[in-house]
Amino acid sequence: MNAFQYRDGRMHVEDLPLDTLAERFGTPCYVYSKRAILEAWREFHDAAAGHPVLICYALKANSNLAVIDLLAREGAGFDIVSAGELRRVLAAGGKPSRTVFSGVGKSADEIREALIAGVRCFNVESQAELERINQLAGELGRRAPVSLRVNPDVDAGTHPYISTGLRENKFGIAHEDAIGAYQRAASLPHLEVVGIDCHIGSQITSLAPFIAALDKVLELVDALHARGIVLRHIDLGGGLGIRYADEEPPSRASLLEAVFKRLAAHPRGQRYELMFEFGRSIVGNAGVLLTRVEYLKRNGERHFAIVDAGMNDLMRPALYEAHHEVRAVVPHEGPTQAFDIVGPVCESGDWLARDRRLALKQGDLLALMSAGAYGMAMSSNYNTRGRAAEVMVDGDQAHLIRERESLESLFALEHRLPAG
Repeated sequence: MNAFQYRDGRMHVEDLPLDTLAERFGTPCYVYSKRAILEAWREFHDAAAGHPVLICYALKANSNLAVIDLLAREGAGFDIVSAGELRRVLAAGGKPSRTVFSGVGKSADEIREALIAGVRCFNVESQAELERINQLAGELGRRAPVSLRVNPDVDAGTHPYISTGLRENKFGIAHEDAIGAYQRAASLPHLEVVGIDCHIGSQITSLAPFIAALDKVLELVDALHARGIVLRHIDLGGGLGIRYADEEPPSRASLLEAVFKRLAAHPRGQRYELMFEFGRSIVGNAGVLLTRVEYLKRNGERHFAIVDAGMNDLMRPALYEAHHEVRAVVPHEGPTQAFDIVGPVCESGDWLARDRRLALKQGDLLALMSAGAYGMAMSSNYNTRGRAAEVMVDGDQAHLIRERESLESLFALEHRLPAG
């Protein structure tokens, strides 16, 4: 069910009108639906029932403590890519034993911290990283559980900036090098080889790339088994897309069903635990960015709605021309025009949407839809702009889950030079 609906001429999130939230918390402001997050999570959870599956939430999509806490209470695992994200999991009540540590550039300090915390597994992305983890685990007197992230060279059919499974991408170990890397890992005394991992990209809108990647992984699993390297789990990453405009991604349940069906046809497919690392598909459609029109302007043939949110608040359109639907929170009658929705940041790339037909007045409140993933998580302080507030709505209750940054806080850690 869509948590954002119009009632009596005003857009609501669950049981609260968005314009009321804008008055209370100001704009720009990220607003999330607790119900929408839980419904998405539970669809994955219910589809996995009866199978040995750990569904991890990928923190990089939205790492607010309230989101992590909500999913930790549901029994989610977590996928992290930094020590900072590990500390967020721990601060929000998540379990390190249900946390996998991904990422292509783990530092020595991050690896030590994760070893001491007791993460479930390191998803290793290079042979050099294998050597480093082995050394650090030995220094701590531990054996590190590792899974190698294999690059299957499968085209996810998505934007090049969020494609991660091709030969030219920086992620993972090349498919043809995987056997040698596993043999090296198995020979190192302070490593325990427990699984295999792949992640081919984000915002994938068909099942075929997932199954193609799984087939490549199963080929390697068979080859490793023949060499005496027996794995316990297969991690298929995440990447399931959501609807931003006219996309028609497969349902969460259909993805898991297709994977289970493919594994059931494999001679040893039933013996492996499955892991997934979903982010966008859990939180993406559960959030909006509220922004207010500051000015309406015309330059030649272009009409601009200049709003108080900018590329520092929502980077996706400027970064890879991502589409977000734009809706008036309180629509009014009047002729529509094609507007470019732009922000106050001093960059020509500071736009949030282009050529949207809207009836607008100065002061109107807009909602940029499907902003729950990679919105606040990618925001910045460019132009010395404080990051937005974040609010979680639960029925008719609104909870401030991140305060708006004050301008003074932006330079609180900076120091002037000594006098003279």
